[in-house]
Amino acid sequence: MLFGLNNHVGLLNTMTDIITMLGIESSCDDTAAAVVQRINGKAHILSSIVVGQEILHQAYGGVVPEIAARAHAEQLDIAVENAISQSGVKLKHVDAIAVTSGPGLIGGVVSGVMCAKGLSAGLNKPLIGVNHLVGHALTPRMTNSVPYPYLMLLVSGGHCQFLAVFSATEFKRIGGTIDDAPGEAFDKTAKLLGLGYPGGPLVEEKSKEGDPTRFNFPRPLLDRPDCNMSFSGLKTALRRARDLLVKEKGGISYQDQKDLCASFQMAVADTLAEKTNRAIEVFKEMTDSKYFAVAGGVAANSVIKQKLETISQKHNFTLFSPPLKYCTDNAAMIAWAGIERYSAGLIDDMTLAARPRWPIDQKAEPMLGSGKKGAKA
Repeated sequence: MLFGLNNHVGLLNTMTDIITMLGIESSCDDTAAAVVQRINGKAHILSSIVVGQEILHQAYGGVVPEIAARAHAEQLDIAVENAISQSGVKLKHVDAIAVTSGPGLIGGVVSGVMCAKGLSAGLNKPLIGVNHLVGHALTPRMTNSVPYPYLMLLVSGGHCQFLAVFSATEFKRIGGTIDDAPGEAFDKTAKLLGLGYPGGPLVEEKSKEGDPTRFNFPRPLLDRPDCNMSFSGLKTALRRARDLLVKEKGGISYQDQKDLCASFQMAVADTLAEKTNRAIEVFKEMTDSKYFAVAGGVAANSVIKQKLETISQKHNFTLFSPPLKYCTDNAAMIAWAGIERYSAGLIDDMTLAARPRWPIDQKAEPMLGSGKKGAKA
């Protein structure tokens, strides 16, 4: 052990008013580094560098893990250097290094963890492993200073969960997807319609000129009273509608494409809205808090955001939605989550492992099954 510390230690020098954290994120297809300070409880994002890989994966219609891992290995040191340079803080003056250590594509996670370990050893600074989902879940505290507890909808390319957030280490899963996440469904829809990658923004753009009522796509699991969701069948329904158009007309027109996108998007939005309504009811039984937050790439969708705002107002809840650049994968959220863990005395050592799977609520039953690598979610 570099510091002779384990996961649960007493507070270090965190009684000072200022904590400066270097964050590193490489769990999927964005190589990111950031420097964040907490001054008297408030976050100050000094730099946030994100190097995307869209061009590398466009031809495949999705992320290729091997290509992503190689790109991370090539870009991580550059991203860190740029983040430090833009922050105005010298590397030797950061208090600790926080890094995404799971869940995610294992090649990318390993690249980030090894980079962070090298910096930790070279600088003799504490190392803090962060769950990528915790980074998203704590983002509203970084951007909006949302107090605990609050209800969180984490809706991204690979994850979709309702969480009651009580602290930086205490999360209660209220519901989630039992198969595809919405972001994954958006990407697959874009691929089915030949729109390209990443799919979310492309589907939303096409939807603006489409008819959301033309295709009567299912709203999955609304017949069940719980807060769980399913989007795999919705994607299948869209494919069938597309294939029927091709069979009848020999292809699909630009308007068909727009209508398919709009109808699909509305089905996702309606499903998330109704499940949010139910999740709020469950959350109200846990606490008197009236705070609801949403983060993750799909949270940037304007139609979905409007639906969630309507539901929040119905319950007299305040909705917090971080800026888009902090909803998608970034290292500022990892640095902030690292600050919260550091403040609680939660420090890792050189045994920190990269984890492809890492459920945010460790006590909940697995939703997507389990295997040698552990529960998926």
